[in-house]
Amino acid sequence: MIEFLTDPIVITVLLTIAGVGIVLELFSAKFGVAGFIGVLALLIFFYGHFQAGYAGFGTLILFAGGILLIFLEFFLPGAISGTLGVAALILSLFLAGENALQMGVSILIAIFISILVFFLMIKIFGKKLVLFNRMVLSESARKEDGYVSNINRTDLIGKEGIALTILRPAGTVIIQNERIDVVSEGGFIEQNATVKVIKVEGARIVVREIE
Repeated sequence: MIEFLTDPIVITVLLTIAGVGIVLELFSAKFGVAGFIGVLALLIFFYGHFQAGYAGFGTLILFAGGILLIFLEFFLPGAISGTLGVAALILSLFLAGENALQMGVSILIAIFISILVFFLMIKIFGKKLVLFNRMVLSESARKEDGYVSNINRTDLIGKEGIALTILRPAGTVIIQNERIDVVSEGGFIEQNATVKVIKVEGARIVVREIE
């Protein structure tokens, strides 16, 4: 059994199953069957290499830490935990392998097939990355939904009022019994002077003194 589990072909198959399982979990909001099968494949891989004497307790601890970090990624914001977990898993695979070159080839094949499955899930099956939706702000504050950054008072253009304060150039005027913060067109305007709104630029209301 140990000889079978440490065969290069079997190693490649186990790592591919693990990689595909992790990829499929990216499209799931919770840890499910695909993730369980992927982790099980990794456990079988490490069991065989541990029994063969290739993997020590340090490698197993690194592997367990990687699994734990990936699992925490489902509950923590950001991708730091998942990234560290994947890095720890790959490092533990190299440490567990008898032949680093052979292990590298197996890992590359597993990664290639996993990436292929990833793109098939998106392009062919139209799946979306549920796991990473928490890291991206998908909601937008649209004007159609009633969200505005400021009130655009274009209705005031052409209206006349009285300067409640001195405009230097900012100040307050009274237009139709409403106090409105404005700026003068450029110069100084005395208090109680008659002004006219000539331009509205977002929250900036520009007035001109009427002689």
